[in-house]
Amino acid sequence: MGISDSAVEVRAQGWRRLAALHGLIESTLERSLSDEHGLSVVEYTVLDTLSRQDGWHLRMTQLGRAAALSPSAATRLVNRLEDRGLLTRILCADDRRGIYTELTPAGRELLEQARPTADDALHGAVEQARATPELADLVGAVGLA
Repeated sequence: MGISDSAVEVRAQGWRRLAALHGLIESTLERSLSDEHGLSVVEYTVLDTLSRQDGWHLRMTQLGRAAALSPSAATRLVNRLEDRGLLTRILCADDRRGIYTELTPAGRELLEQARPTADDALHGAVEQARATPELADLVGAVGLA
């Protein structure tokens, strides 16, 4: 017995709505962070993730997973942020193959400046989604209420 066409369409419609909510939030955050602080959403995510770690650092592989990046994309991103003086790399003392990334004071300062912008942009995007009939129920369902 196969899946009915209506079940496939319901899932596809749900996926499209979820993608629309994600796109709305991400584009709003991207615009605000870029305009105000010269940061992309993924750069902000990396700085924010690092700031929430004990010791302010993570292994490169963990950082890539936290930002949903491939290993090569994570390396390129870390290179860019390191070139801007926002983070640094530290060799792992107990595993010479391991490399940690850590926020610099400049990275912590930029993150603290960017957090209110990100919070305001997120709030605005959530309110816009709440006012959009196709997205309103998703706001609460994904914990953005």
